[in-house]
Amino acid sequence: MDAGSGPTSSNSSLQEGPFSCPICLDALKDPVTIPCGHNFCLSCIGVHRHHPGAVTGSAGQSTSRCPLCQEPFPADLQLRKNHILAELLQLRQQSGGPSSPSSTMFPEEASCASGNPGSSPEDPDPQQEEVLCDFCTEGERARAAQSCLVCLASFCAPHLQPHLKNPAFQGHRLVPPLRHIEESLCKLHLKPLESFCRTDRSCICQLCRAQEHRSHEVVAVEVEREHMEAQRPKILSNVENQLDELEVTIAQTKRTVDLIKGTAQKEKEKVSKLFIETAKVLAAFQKEIFGFIEDGERAMLSGAEEELQQKVAKRAMLMECKQNLEKVPSTDAISFLQEFQALKIAAEEKNFPCTSFPKELSFIKSSQAVFVVKELLVNICKNQWDQLSGKGDEEPLLYGMSEVTSESKISEKSNPACLEAREYFLKFAFIIDLDSDTADKFLQLFGTKGAKRVLNPIAYPESSSRFINCEQVLGENIMNRGNYYWEVEIIDGWVSIGVIAENFNPRESYDRGRLGRNEQSCCLQWNGQSYVAWFGGFDCIIEQPFFHTIGVYLEYSEKVLTFYGVKDSKMTCLQQLKVARFKKGHFDPFQNKINHQFPSLFTHNLKPAFFLESADAHMQLGPLKRDCVSVLKRR
Repeated sequence: MDAGSGPTSSNSSLQEGPFSCPICLDALKDPVTIPCGHNFCLSCIGVHRHHPGAVTGSAGQSTSRCPLCQEPFPADLQLRKNHILAELLQLRQQSGGPSSPSSTMFPEEASCASGNPGSSPEDPDPQQEEVLCDFCTEGERARAAQSCLVCLASFCAPHLQPHLKNPAFQGHRLVPPLRHIEESLCKLHLKPLESFCRTDRSCICQLCRAQEHRSHEVVAVEVEREHMEAQRPKILSNVENQLDELEVTIAQTKRTVDLIKGTAQKEKEKVSKLFIETAKVLAAFQKEIFGFIEDGERAMLSGAEEELQQKVAKRAMLMECKQNLEKVPSTDAISFLQEFQALKIAAEEKNFPCTSFPKELSFIKSSQAVFVVKELLVNICKNQWDQLSGKGDEEPLLYGMSEVTSESKISEKSNPACLEAREYFLKFAFIIDLDSDTADKFLQLFGTKGAKRVLNPIAYPESSSRFINCEQVLGENIMNRGNYYWEVEIIDGWVSIGVIAENFNPRESYDRGRLGRNEQSCCLQWNGQSYVAWFGGFDCIIEQPFFHTIGVYLEYSEKVLTFYGVKDSKMTCLQQLKVARFKKGHFDPFQNKINHQFPSLFTHNLKPAFFLESADAHMQLGPLKRDCVSVLKRR
């Protein structure tokens, strides 16, 4: 029965009266009296006052109401046992009053007397608490009624009679049935544990109390039990709060663990893909080196083989003329003159010009080039690993660092101050119109300046430049030289603002087609909590407050893109994308990606791009001052 409900008709036959609890309708156990004068079991009223139905008083204090008269009392009232009423209950039980044993005895004692140890409502599993008589030998063993701490045995009702009638057992202590009696004895003296040492927080026997604990604070176990029972509601409430907190933190930790595992797996996949691409690059380089060696070999062999054939032919002719001359008889003057003349002509023929071979063959430098690449790769791998593991003391050795340095010098000269006045940027104002032929079907355009994401698709006409997997839209205008500045107002939701290559494929998959997730676009994203810069699938979180208006300043010739937070006439730099050196002892993967591939973005014509990510995303272009001179018109 709920702690706050009264007796029902089905319980009308149960005991009622001054010695029964109005909540559980059974005999009072550890009776307590609340301020209105009504008596309840300590456990029953303890559960009732912490019932969710409790109200809050005018002073902000939590209060409960008496189940009988509904008079309020403090929920944190310290309940104390009514000893007088408890003694009356005990006398009524000993005098054999009209009430049944189950209604006057405590639940534990009533269950022992009735032979049903599982009748207590607090027993979670009656089968586990059942104790059998140690003296029953014939047939099935009966359930124990009580246990003797002196005999260290449990007895059923018939076998318990000697302890109740024989004076020889008067000194034995009987308790409700215990499954493991030895646990109720002192391990040192084998005496019943009758006291509790508050100093050492342990149960002790009388010999322990007289010896080791004689100077300690010692009370009876019943007194300590009552003291602990008074603290139980507060302790249980504290435990419940801790369980709730642990449940929340466990869920958060599980999400963190899943996030770490998922991120690690994705990083492994990225690294594996990069290693495969690196292996392909090395394989292509190997193929080129082999081709270079073969081409050099073929070119040089063609001239050498031709000269060799000519010299072999001349040698054969001279040998033939010589042999013919030697065969002429000494008497044949005519034949001698003819053969001698032929040998003389053959010998006097001009020799073929010797091919001038280089002192060093060109292709033998191939091994040197490969050796340099190998050494460079070894050094880069070691340097990058030292940076990742926190051991690096020098700047990372990166491919193309000389290019990084030069680009950095140029950009630093032309970059305006982060807190420059807005009037400076308005000189480069760029009037943008949204291109409806690029808008995704889940984007609704408001003229050429506004866009909002919608739930129902819009029947736009077919267009080869329309995005089909990402809720994105481009500006009509092309940027390919000089400086450009435009502003975007974030009205609601998650919005990404950036630039994209004009020839980007709008039918790319969602993962590759989003702004900043590829090498042909970059953006500044507002995700409802913070700003994030994206390029090439790498991101950088920006700790800045929210600005409704975002200014975008593109220095095409200098290969620099800067995002500003605009408020009134002040500009706050949120993120600047440009090639730059690393700080000593610091490696930034996002900046590393910028250093290597961001300059290649400016080999394309660029267009303003917008990505409305969340279902409630809404943005508006501008407004810029009317007297601004449009860069588009000036060109």
